[in-house]
Amino acid sequence: MIRRHPLAEQAAEELLRRIGDGEWTLGAKLPGETTLAAQLSVGRSTIREAIRELAGRRVLESRQGAGVFVIALQAAEDWDTVLRKADISDVLEGRVAIETEAARLAALRRTPADLKNFRYTLADRQRASEKSPDDWYVEADLAFHRAIVTAAHNAVLTELFDTFVPRIRRAMLDMLKLDDQHRHRFDQAAHEAIAEAIRAKDPDEAAARSRDQLAAVRSALT
Repeated sequence: MIRRHPLAEQAAEELLRRIGDGEWTLGAKLPGETTLAAQLSVGRSTIREAIRELAGRRVLESRQGAGVFVIALQAAEDWDTVLRKADISDVLEGRVAIETEAARLAALRRTPADLKNFRYTLADRQRASEKSPDDWYVEADLAFHRAIVTAAHNAVLTELFDTFVPRIRRAMLDMLKLDDQHRHRFDQAAHEAIAEAIRAKDPDEAAARSRDQLAAVRSALT
């Protein structure tokens, strides 16, 4: 892959190194572009690009009329990196945070179309749990859980879940390999209980059933 701004990337890494070494502390204001350009022997445009890169990595913040300030001492890892490094326990805890709130909101906002989607995805999950290979079963299970999140009608929760799906999928496949009794395949009743609470417009019950289902998965794993 061709790197469009190699000098800017090198300048960003040098600025990040100097921040890490304590040259600029948290909250400190960086020198101006001209000074930084001279120190790093690059052009001002390169410095501007480097600052934009570090702003995107949530290390620097440009404040109009005030300058550029240090808001973190190291770059935050991007979401994909965080998900790749997360273990199964982290994934399950993340699902609890997203899916229990989604279930609660779904109980308040679900539509007839959402209820129809629950019926379809639950039926597909039941069929897949009986004979299908693990990857087919996982897709059917995820389809039901996504139906719950979608029924919350919250764009942020839906986006969080969708970006989380590849890591959830890998975690589920790993869990199924560890679950020699196939308990995860036989928890259809727990999933139906979530859907029923949402259908009944009971947000507390929906959240509790969602939390209990994921807690049972974690308990089976440990």
